[in-house]
Amino acid sequence: MLALTKGCYRVRTAVTEDDLRAALRLRLLAFHPDRSEDGALSDSDAFDALCTHVLVEDQRDAALVACFRLLEIGAGAQIGTSYSAQFYDLTPLRAYVGPMVEIGRFCIHPDRHDPDILRIAWAALTDFVDARAISLMFGCSSFRGTDHGRYLDAFAMLKDSYLAPPEWRPGVKAPQVFRFGARLRRVPDRRRGLQAMPPLLRTYLMMGGWVSDHAVIDRQMNTLHVFTGLEIRAIPDARKRLLRAVLA
Repeated sequence: MLALTKGCYRVRTAVTEDDLRAALRLRLLAFHPDRSEDGALSDSDAFDALCTHVLVEDQRDAALVACFRLLEIGAGAQIGTSYSAQFYDLTPLRAYVGPMVEIGRFCIHPDRHDPDILRIAWAALTDFVDARAISLMFGCSSFRGTDHGRYLDAFAMLKDSYLAPPEWRPGVKAPQVFRFGARLRRVPDRRRGLQAMPPLLRTYLMMGGWVSDHAVIDRQMNTLHVFTGLEIRAIPDARKRLLRAVLA
């Protein structure tokens, strides 16, 4: 179980049905604000029953400010059981040796903008990875909306600098994708590209992460998402020290 307190924030594992319902309501607000207004109660899917759910709370008012879920996978041979495998051909990663964890539905309350929320979430993930000797973290990093034209500088940056190594690169499986790796011809404006990237994806990349060469157009979630992987051994030592310092 995760348990971490730093400053005004606390990270903990969801343990009750009320905890899980709170996370599902926050996910609805973050990913489906239109459905929230229409009276829907939560965002949920079949993978929720398989995952560990993690909450980030503001101790000053007991508000849930962020949440995510974790699906542990023993080795690459089982990666087909992941959420991401619905959208990407992950056959290359079946050969990956070592424990994995899929990070899913990561969201921060839309009214909360304190960067310490993301920092403490990553510190908790660091603790989790260390305790279980995880070799690879992965998941889907989502851009809001399905119009890839809004994010061309970001996708050009991904193409130029952050594509997955060929031996691990996911193939196309979803019916609708934007193949930025093959088709985008653009010199990126890096400032605009970074501004357009989701904060979670920026953090992955700063730590040595990589992405698929295409984005899935997910109309159900109203997102464009890229498969994102991070080999723990690739994280720079300085970055590891910063993350572990939050745990001290």
